[in-house]
Amino acid sequence: IVVTDLAASRAFYVDLLGLHVTEEDENAIYLRSFEEFIHHNLVLRKGPIPAVAAFAYRVRTPQDVDRAEAYYQELGCRTERRREGFVKGIGDSVRVEDPLGFPYEFFFETEHVERLHMRYDLYSAGELVRLDHFNQVTPDVPRGRKYLEDLGFRVTEDIKDSEGTTYAAWMHRKGTVHDTALTGGNGPRMHHVAFSTHEKHNIIQICDKMGALRMSDRIERGPGRHGVSNAFYLYILDPDGHRVEIYTQDYYTGDPDNPVITWDVHDNQRRDWWGNPVVPSWYTEASLVLDLDGNPQDVIKREDTSEMEVTIGADGFSYTRAQDESGTYRGEA
Repeated sequence: IVVTDLAASRAFYVDLLGLHVTEEDENAIYLRSFEEFIHHNLVLRKGPIPAVAAFAYRVRTPQDVDRAEAYYQELGCRTERRREGFVKGIGDSVRVEDPLGFPYEFFFETEHVERLHMRYDLYSAGELVRLDHFNQVTPDVPRGRKYLEDLGFRVTEDIKDSEGTTYAAWMHRKGTVHDTALTGGNGPRMHHVAFSTHEKHNIIQICDKMGALRMSDRIERGPGRHGVSNAFYLYILDPDGHRVEIYTQDYYTGDPDNPVITWDVHDNQRRDWWGNPVVPSWYTEASLVLDLDGNPQDVIKREDTSEMEVTIGADGFSYTRAQDESGTYRGEA
């Protein structure tokens, strides 16, 4: 991600959140979480405007980088290949402007570094242990869903209405609820990047720490538990407004017949299991993404109805489920 003040971002991601520095210079900081053994899983790069330069996925073999390049070229997408990699610690890579306008990167070669998973002398009370997922804002969720399914992703959960409008979809490769999610809205933009913790109390500690540092105004939403994904969550904003989710305790989805859970957009437990309101900024604000030349992609307006509007305000408390005007029904999504 591109940040405008590298020192302020370092204070946020390293001093507050405890990500571990692999290396840094005056223009970039390479960070990794507690259980990571590859060079990094987050790069902070200094630039003129806050934006996302690449969503990177590791593939299983070097030959899969060739396949990714050919696949996107066949789709008519712009691609760029660098045998030496685009960033430190990563080798042969291809970057693409995908059909939705997002900058994707695929790589296999990487430098290995010390995996810190048993370095409990370094383990903090709010330790981030894995990079879990991205969330991408796109005006056409069904189109994005079809394209990612063609790429090998599987849908775990989605949000729809009785008219058939799809508002969001969660898609995975690694056997959890998602590696990326598609949220309907003006895009392409990044809604958030998410890191996992081991337990709920790690997230509470981050809240306590932010309070002690007088940074609680950077807590946008939560802590709480999602309906979709079942995970315990917290959303916070970095100094440039990039949204970071801290996330834990979703569920296993690796069975070949794992069922898709569909939520009604009017179900007020879909976004927060306890029925806490979703603040409007969570629906409207997101980070710009860059093309392969480093320029911001044009943001296209969503034509379908927005989730925030159809739920009557951001929270949707005025309606729960059809034929349940009293709001007393409790059951499966």
